[in-house]
Amino acid sequence: MSAEPRINDRIRVPEVRLVGPSGEQVGIVPLAKALELAQEYDLDLVEVAATARPPVCKLMDYGKFKYESAMKAREARKNQAHTVIKEMKLRPKIDPHDYDTKKGHVVRFLKQGDKVKITIMFRGREQSRPELGYRLLQRLAEDVQDLGFIESNPKQDGRNMIMVLGPHKKKTEAMAEAREAQAARKASRLGEAPADDADDDVSHDEAVSHDDVEVPDEAQAQADA
Repeated sequence: MSAEPRINDRIRVPEVRLVGPSGEQVGIVPLAKALELAQEYDLDLVEVAATARPPVCKLMDYGKFKYESAMKAREARKNQAHTVIKEMKLRPKIDPHDYDTKKGHVVRFLKQGDKVKITIMFRGREQSRPELGYRLLQRLAEDVQDLGFIESNPKQDGRNMIMVLGPHKKKTEAMAEAREAQAARKASRLGEAPADDADDDVSHDEAVSHDDVEVPDEAQAQADA
């Protein structure tokens, strides 16, 4: 069955409880009268409560109503905060440069409001030194403590050791800050453009002024004569 309400000629009842364009209660009127009023106002007769007795109908611009509803739904989906768990894998004897790179990714994820699952992978004899992985996880947690906290303490899982970091900042807050930063960058770029134009205008004016006072060689020669 269609989720859309019945409108205009698709409404099949003898009478309706009519609501006007501004939300005013018109009362119970015959369907023919309601359709006549819809034509008079150049609007649609929309059934908004089909289960009521009699059904409730409203005079409205149905096309505009659908468009505005779609925009509101789109905006709501845009602002929805989906919990995302990112994963970062490290080795117990990780190179300092690689560690800094991995830490940078963790920082970015936490700033975005996402959780991060840190996995230390042990191989061969490394499995007999779990304290190496534990110290590495603790070090990473301390390095990013301004952005996140230990949500799940380090624990051994077969050949791996796992820890989960949670962000201090909520996803919705991170999304809002990202939009504000984007808007600020855009405004900054737009603000710089007029300054460039102003420089161009000054250069142009100077060139014009220079041309105005310049005397052609031929005219100057005649004047000297």
